[in-house]
Amino acid sequence: MSGEGDISQRRHSVAADASLIAEPEMRAQAEARNGLRQFDLGLRMIEEGIERGTAFKLRPSAILALHREALEGLSPYAGNWRPASVGIQGSTHEPVGAHLVPSLIEEMCDYVNDHWNDKTAIHLASYVMWRLNWIHPFSDGNGRTSRITSYVVLSVRTGYVLPGTTTIPDQIVDNRKPYFAALEAADTACKDGKLDLSAMEELLERLLAVQLAKILDAASGKSRI
Repeated sequence: MSGEGDISQRRHSVAADASLIAEPEMRAQAEARNGLRQFDLGLRMIEEGIERGTAFKLRPSAILALHREALEGLSPYAGNWRPASVGIQGSTHEPVGAHLVPSLIEEMCDYVNDHWNDKTAIHLASYVMWRLNWIHPFSDGNGRTSRITSYVVLSVRTGYVLPGTTTIPDQIVDNRKPYFAALEAADTACKDGKLDLSAMEELLERLLAVQLAKILDAASGKSRI
């Protein structure tokens, strides 16, 4: 494992999960295609969720569908909870046993749905971003799925298809260090029996500001970033 300076290589799943594409370049191309498909599905979910308004509910089936788009043709477990234990290289967090995944995902969805009206969009998106990573329900693709699911929740809760091409998920991929640090901070609080998402909330606020500022910059011809 690389040192701290190579943060992009840290905190990724290590599981007994046979890849359907072994050749690195072909796999990278497939991941890029699937990433676009996953984001398109996320946008459709956002539009449908906004139309439903207060009737929107986060469901495990939506999370599985988003995962399927990201891992289709790449993993035999695309769109399925992991069948066995998994480790997170670069993190001290140990994910729960596979048998606990479905119930914990249900609890995560219940938290979002139960607090839909009394918690902010940033809080709910931060909770999903962290909790889905904490449960680590998939053999591969946990980060990709947590980021798009969080973005769906943020957008539907605010009631907007958020403008801007430099989206929050894209910004995280471009610079993962603050994202990993926020996950670790929430993990540490959880070990002490606390729910402290302040680092993740601050991160998402900054990233959202950048995404929206890009639109203003394009409209005004000025640069604020």
